[in-house]
Amino acid sequence: MIPAVLYAVPAFLLLIIVEALSYRFAPDDDERGYELRDTSTSLSMGLGSQVIGFPWKLATVGLYAGLWTLAPVHLSPGNWWTWVLLFFADDLAYYWFHRLHHEVRLLWASHVVHHSSVFYNLSTALRQSWTPMTSLPFWLALALLGIPPWMIFLQQSISLLYQFFLHTERVNVLPRPIEWVFNTPSHHRVHHGSNAEYLDRNYGGILIVWDRLFGSFEPERAAVRYGLTKNITTYNPLRVATHEYTAIWADARAASSWRHRLGYVFGRPGWQPAR
Repeated sequence: MIPAVLYAVPAFLLLIIVEALSYRFAPDDDERGYELRDTSTSLSMGLGSQVIGFPWKLATVGLYAGLWTLAPVHLSPGNWWTWVLLFFADDLAYYWFHRLHHEVRLLWASHVVHHSSVFYNLSTALRQSWTPMTSLPFWLALALLGIPPWMIFLQQSISLLYQFFLHTERVNVLPRPIEWVFNTPSHHRVHHGSNAEYLDRNYGGILIVWDRLFGSFEPERAAVRYGLTKNITTYNPLRVATHEYTAIWADARAASSWRHRLGYVFGRPGWQPAR
């Protein structure tokens, strides 16, 4: 089983080149564009995520298949409504996967990689985690619903393909009905912002309606400052991939009690003991 996203890699690289050239020949003073070292790091993180993610996805096939065999009903891919159910179930699973990866520090240590660039362009979409294991629990329910595992993996790939195009400053605001229902570049720029009003907002994958329903939506108003509240000063892919795990370990070792250790690991990013 080859992840569908791999087939899109040549198109991703071509579009990154096209976008970079657009900044060269039609620059915008309000947009950051590209920086060679940053882009190289993003591409390295993307390559590493595929090298690690491919065998991991193969390992998860057995678990999904086992849960699917236990499902009380098996939904047929020949029914159109199975695909509709899959679309909404996958997008909702992605919302909670994404939200908890911002709210639990141990999960954030994996996801922080994607937010570590102070640039925002199509190459940022490829800056992915090298620890995909943290995503495992969030889609198990779909197999128990009776959705075949291959359909789940396919829809995950479709969602990732869609989200690639969100990582751009070259698209402003789309027509209001689209902005209301779907995740767009404008909504996702907010998600990547380190502005106080933009932190932990707009978790949606393809749809933005989950954020509107669960109170995590924020429109784009002020100019976005990309990156982390405390940016890392490295282009080393290994450090980008592991820096937050290292910080968690240091905080836990220095903690004075097990309650504090658990807070540093499972609390929100930035958690500190009450004084």
